Amino acid sequence: MTKRRSRGDGGLHWDEKRQRWIATASLGYDPSGKRIVKRASGKTKTAAKAKLKEVLRDFEDGLAIAPTGYTVRDAVTDWLAYGLSGRDKSTVETNTILCNTHVIPALGARKLRDLSADDVDRWLAEKSKLLSTRSLEAIRSCLNRAVKRAMARDKVKRNVVELCSVPAGRPGRPSKSLTLKQADAVLVAAQDSPLYAYVVVSLLTGGRTEEMRPLCWDHVDLDGDTTVTPEIPPHIAVWRSVRSSGDTKTKKSRRTLALAGRAVDALKVQRERQGWQRLAAGDQWQESGLVFTSAVGTELDAANVRREFRKVLAGAAQMPGVDLAPHEWTTRETRTSFVSILSDRGIPLEEISRLVGHSSTAVTEEVYRKQIRPVIQTGATAMDGIFGTPAPPER
Repeated sequence: MTKRRSRGDGGLHWDEKRQRWIATASLGYDPSGKRIVKRASGKTKTAAKAKLKEVLRDFEDGLAIAPTGYTVRDAVTDWLAYGLSGRDKSTVETNTILCNTHVIPALGARKLRDLSADDVDRWLAEKSKLLSTRSLEAIRSCLNRAVKRAMARDKVKRNVVELCSVPAGRPGRPSKSLTLKQADAVLVAAQDSPLYAYVVVSLLTGGRTEEMRPLCWDHVDLDGDTTVTPEIPPHIAVWRSVRSSGDTKTKKSRRTLALAGRAVDALKVQRERQGWQRLAAGDQWQESGLVFTSAVGTELDAANVRREFRKVLAGAAQMPGVDLAPHEWTTRETRTSFVSILSDRGIPLEEISRLVGHSSTAVTEEVYRKQIRPVIQTGATAMDGIFGTPAPPER
């Protein structure tokens, strides 16, 4: 005679329509008097019972039971839709591209509850053959935040992504800096470009491209003040960036920079050119108060700036003795060039760090180590002055 199940053990039956075993368990009644029944299914009796045990364990732990079909794609899509609220538009676009390109195609079909640390490790290892370490960190961050959001909403019990480290990826494109001769050729080639003043000011101040594009005339003083002590030279105030908040990257990024004479002249030319653009645009002109604008007064687009900058480089590359491949350069490298040229002239690292708006010299060394002069010559120069340079010993 078959042993009768104890009360509360639930039942097990075959569902002909679904072609699966269904395991059920009764857990009493909710406050409204409705019976609480938990179910799980499997192709075999053992599988159905095992899944039911997992459902009951989650129930006892106070976790809501996620839909059995809830996938990594669902978690990532939910995070992209609701987890990036308030972020800058470009940040949302970047994360969406990363998820749609690297996360969802590889892991999207996997049920979130079944996603394992081994799955994530294998995914990152495969991606390391194609992506740089920084890109790997970015896609892991996307998946990690998506799963963390799902865990906070009881869709999964734990975040296995946090158990996985990022492997070393392919080397990224190293930053470059213009030599003094190349930089001089670029300044000459830029004279006929609508970006003339932009290139000059960027190269001669080391400003970030996201600080130059939103620069306002209200933050530009082309005259200075010679009546006060100490005198105030012509300068720009770097107080804004293209970030959604309008703030600069760090507190120390808010800085006032004196302008070289060549930059002052370029900005005067820019003010005059902008006046003619305003007249030509007529009713289409959109007054923004920006220094660098499109033909109708709007803020410059980063891609358009990069495209025009490479045209300038192409012009510089035509000059004798100037070897440049325009497609290999970006506008950000006017900043690395600024650091490199100052370092070559012996400007102290502390001063360079202040000029580029870094929070410390450690940041400057980390970011621009290839642009910083590697040999400190102060001591050797002093000792040569004290002791002189002896003649080489006779052999």
